[in-house]
Amino acid sequence: MVTTGLPPADAADVARVTEALQMITPRWNVRVLLTLNRTPRRYKEIVAKLPYLHTSHLHSKIRSLCNAGLAERTEHSARHVTYGLTPRGQQLLPVLPRMARWAEQHLEKPEQPLAAIEQIEDTLALLTRRQAPAILWVLKSRQEATALALAGLVMPTGFWNNIYPHLRQLIDDGLVTTEGTGQPYRLSRAGEALSPVLGALSMWSAGRPIDGAARHPVWGNSAPPAVNPTRVWTSHQARFPAPPAVPTAPATPARPAHRPGWATGELFSHAPPPGVKVPATAGGPRR
Repeated sequence: MVTTGLPPADAADVARVTEALQMITPRWNVRVLLTLNRTPRRYKEIVAKLPYLHTSHLHSKIRSLCNAGLAERTEHSARHVTYGLTPRGQQLLPVLPRMARWAEQHLEKPEQPLAAIEQIEDTLALLTRRQAPAILWVLKSRQEATALALAGLVMPTGFWNNIYPHLRQLIDDGLVTTEGTGQPYRLSRAGEALSPVLGALSMWSAGRPIDGAARHPVWGNSAPPAVNPTRVWTSHQARFPAPPAVPTAPATPARPAHRPGWATGELFSHAPPPGVKVPATAGGPRR
């Protein structure tokens, strides 16, 4: 298990989810799992379902899934062997449609519609970035964090500025956002929307029904935040002084209409004006 500075329960949770992702992310693994769904198949039947996969490559994929406990080999006789999913593998399958729905809603739209399996593979490619699960966990639980705080929690044994390549990658993927150099990092709208996916993966990897994902202590609340929430920054102090106090002398009668769409105190606010900042689309050129 990778050493982190997270609380023990969160560290174990992240480690289990990372291991689960490593089981299913290698190319073709999800396709093999779906081929083995419903009924056990003989090897030649699997080959017929996946004709684009070389036979020797297919054999290694099946063996790796069997070693992971997701598939099993049953020898009925010397010449009759079938492969099927274990109960553990069957329990994982309902997580896959959640990945496809997330990709459909939050990844860029290609010119030609993608099959659900390709949506799932695109989602897995983003979630298996190095340090991605741990960074997403911290930002979901803390709402925001500086790079230094993230480094201390995610990779406490290394140089703290090594966190920046991982953050830049997640920003390019559209899962994390920041308002500029020195500003805290937080989940984008697409990152927040991963709640059903990561919550379900966490429940499955802990051996619990994925229906309980809505009650996950970190990912249970899947509602995205307001576009411009009113809140106080806790990780740093504002760089600009507060606007002057309103004078107590009687004010002149207000002029009707023609008021600008912004207030003076908002020009240098950390929060962007409503509707100006649009979260980056996840996926980017990786489609």
